[in-house]
Amino acid sequence: MELRQLEHFVAVAEERHFTRAAKLLQISQSGLSASIRALEIELGTSLFIRSTRRVELTAAGRALLTDAVRTLASASAARNAVAAVRGLMRGTLTVGAEPCLGSVDLPAELAEFRRLNPGVEIRLRYAGSVDLAESVASGQTDVALVVETGDTPPGVRLLRLSTQNLIVLCHPGHPLATSAGIEMDSLRTEPLVGFQAGWGAHVLTRRAFAAAGFDYRATLEVNDVHPLLDLVGHNLGIAIVPESFAEKRPDALRAVALHAGMPQWHVAVAVADGPSPAATAFLDQLLTRVPAQAASSDADSSGVSVNSAA
Repeated sequence: MELRQLEHFVAVAEERHFTRAAKLLQISQSGLSASIRALEIELGTSLFIRSTRRVELTAAGRALLTDAVRTLASASAARNAVAAVRGLMRGTLTVGAEPCLGSVDLPAELAEFRRLNPGVEIRLRYAGSVDLAESVASGQTDVALVVETGDTPPGVRLLRLSTQNLIVLCHPGHPLATSAGIEMDSLRTEPLVGFQAGWGAHVLTRRAFAAAGFDYRATLEVNDVHPLLDLVGHNLGIAIVPESFAEKRPDALRAVALHAGMPQWHVAVAVADGPSPAATAFLDQLLTRVPAQAASSDADSSGVSVNSAA
């Protein structure tokens, strides 16, 4: 079994299509098919169920995929470690992030990293915090900026960068908009605009609602911040979000404090044990540069106007 064959297998498994995988790998489709067949012959089993439209993994293929991803990540890390000893920073840095965390200017950080390390290819993936932590554990992502949800996989470290309070965001005409802070029970029957499962605000809000004795029911779910703000702006529901979200529409939406019962929004960088040289360099950069930025998004200095009790 060769690393090249594992690379081909992972590409097909992720694309679920031989033609797209061949294009991604920049090889002929016939060469890719031959490589997969040779791997299946060596393993003595089929890895894919093929159809005219797409391919699916067999049970054996699913079993191989996790270890194949880890093996390729380990091989890449080994090559990069040798290059680092020679004074070269190269390879690939895969960064994950949940959007709009409120404490890191990620495009600026990536630009600075590329300026300092032009030989490193940067890949970026946006997703929910739970999925990102899992991808760090599996080796698919080197470093991820996440919200602490309490669901950290084994082998992943979280280094906290900043903390905010979660608040209620609503339309100016909503009955809660003039409240001097509210209790959790006030949200029991409110239509909720929320993020999809696995995103930080979804996990924390669901947990807080369960502790308060009622169910989390988002009538509208999104996977991006701006649609959420648009929906709240049309008075289709309230949202529970970190304070920094209110800064995006300060004149159009109202931020209302929650008196108690809601966990805080802790932003952290997730990294696996034994990170690659590129991941270590990026982590060092974040921990050196971000604290000054993160201070502006802490609850006491966010600059967000939040209605609260005197």
